[in-house]
Amino acid sequence: MDRTSPPDLESWFSDPTTGTAQLIQLFEYLPRAYLFIKNAEGHFLHGNRSFLLLHGCQTQNDLVGKTDFDFHPPALASQYIEEDQGVMAAGKPLPDQVWLVMGYDHMPRWYLSSKIPLFAQCDHAIGIAGIMRPYDHAGTAPSDYHRLTPVMEYVLEHYGQALTVIQLAERAHLSVSQLQREFRRLFGMSPGDYVVRVRLLMSRRQLEETHRSVGDIALDCGFYDQSHFNRAFRKHVGMTPLSYRKRFTH
Repeated sequence: MDRTSPPDLESWFSDPTTGTAQLIQLFEYLPRAYLFIKNAEGHFLHGNRSFLLLHGCQTQNDLVGKTDFDFHPPALASQYIEEDQGVMAAGKPLPDQVWLVMGYDHMPRWYLSSKIPLFAQCDHAIGIAGIMRPYDHAGTAPSDYHRLTPVMEYVLEHYGQALTVIQLAERAHLSVSQLQREFRRLFGMSPGDYVVRVRLLMSRRQLEETHRSVGDIALDCGFYDQSHFNRAFRKHVGMTPLSYRKRFTH
């Protein structure tokens, strides 16, 4: 795959006389705003710090030249890119589209995404710029994801309790096999994997922000016991909860 960007867009993006670089710096001070810029082929040219972290990138070099397929399940990535192409073809902004985006922690979350086509002294778009912000009400989400929204919200509200796939399937008005299939297709994980990832996400927050014991956090986040918590945490995070606390708290 050729990951070089068109010279005209690259020049426009880096030209200090356009004020683009200075304007982009503003987004570094907006932690809940996720800025990205892509060329016409869908390769990333820039993301602000929040966007980098969302995608598990430490520097611009980890992002630039890659596409949505490098970060997201194909079912989601193909739809992002299809929308990008539509924005460039129409030559008009597309505001406030509800999208499900999977971050580096493999947790799918809802965002409002707005995109604009980019022009550089020509009559056709040479790329897009977009901004995302968290969205708490996904009632207008695409139908494939909309029917799984009750499951995702239920898990977020009850992650500390015992949860079964049967309960989750009932929330979506699907059979267990249908729910399993839809989760695999859209998110690349099973409903059970999603539950574990929610619990781990919540446990990480408590490890970072509180001084509660690991055992109490484990029970509060829905794990059977501290041993179960330690095994799951090491498997998904790559270290023990205590090591994580020492590394990410000050």
